[in-house]
Amino acid sequence: MTDTLTSPAALDRLGWTAADDGRWPADVPPARVVINHGTVCDVLLAAADGTLIAHSAGVSPALHTTPVAGDWAVLGADGRIHDLADRRSALSRPAGGGNGPQVMAANIDTVLLVVPLDSGLNAKMVERLSVMGWDSGAQPVLVLSKADCTGDEGLADAARAEELSPGIPVIPISVRTGQGLDALRSHLGPGTTAVMLGPSGAGKTSLLNALEGTQEAVAAVGRAGGRHTTTTRRLHLLTSGGVLLDIPGIRSLELTASRRSVDDVFSDIAAFAQRCHFADCSHDGDAGCAVEEAVRSRTLPAERLANWRKLQDEIDYRLRRDDPAAMAEVRKQWKAVSKHARRGRRG
Repeated sequence: MTDTLTSPAALDRLGWTAADDGRWPADVPPARVVINHGTVCDVLLAAADGTLIAHSAGVSPALHTTPVAGDWAVLGADGRIHDLADRRSALSRPAGGGNGPQVMAANIDTVLLVVPLDSGLNAKMVERLSVMGWDSGAQPVLVLSKADCTGDEGLADAARAEELSPGIPVIPISVRTGQGLDALRSHLGPGTTAVMLGPSGAGKTSLLNALEGTQEAVAAVGRAGGRHTTTTRRLHLLTSGGVLLDIPGIRSLELTASRRSVDDVFSDIAAFAQRCHFADCSHDGDAGCAVEEAVRSRTLPAERLANWRKLQDEIDYRLRRDDPAAMAEVRKQWKAVSKHARRGRRG
């Protein structure tokens, strides 16, 4: 971005990358969305003198895409958001009522998957978050928080997590001792936009505070279960040069992800599936299933296959839910089964 109205250094500070240059109209200074309040967004603009200017921008009624934190926005002469740059990556989850995916963060480079170890490693959480991370189009990094609660600084859990999420860097972290913080900072360098994803209570706020050496990195706006929690989405400019977006803890880890992302995480099952007798084997009682044979021979943990099946069922349900014709057919089948069952009881 070479527009004279903006400072390249300040744009880099906001997470601008070379990949964004080709997706932006000439002579239009970009604004980065920090928070969406509904009809108004907080944005940051890079001024020509290198300063960052905070601005409250309304959303034009003609804009058909809802701005989210991380979006690059075009502001009109009226100060409102009139357009958004094409998103190079997006982290999503299902919206309520089966209304399709809800984008939580856009234009991110790294997804920090924060999983706490204070109650032991939650394999199901690791797998689900890993799938969501890969599906975003960004690079996932698995952060095992509260490693000081284990007897070996989280090393055994880290080894297990590497098996559960192949291809994803795993970093055991302790905000008490400082363990792993430098390794994590290496993923948050200049021009990098990162997002933290994890459940409430995983220690995301404490992690951000530890990275920045401050207790004010995230405002505590409420209490839940004795812990401070965040209820807004905020974009933080890190001293490491990167940008980090902190989002509220996820109470439901329902997936919007694709089967390809599931295969990326469950690459062991995908490898066994290549040897199944049928190309469309469901790995659930089909003849000649190499995946189930691997479970019987204890080459593949049964829990691993059970989690894979659950994720596949959720993806199937989500696809049916978003397809009115498919959902209508399912309801028709349910009614037929229910009617048959009632007749059987009367007989």
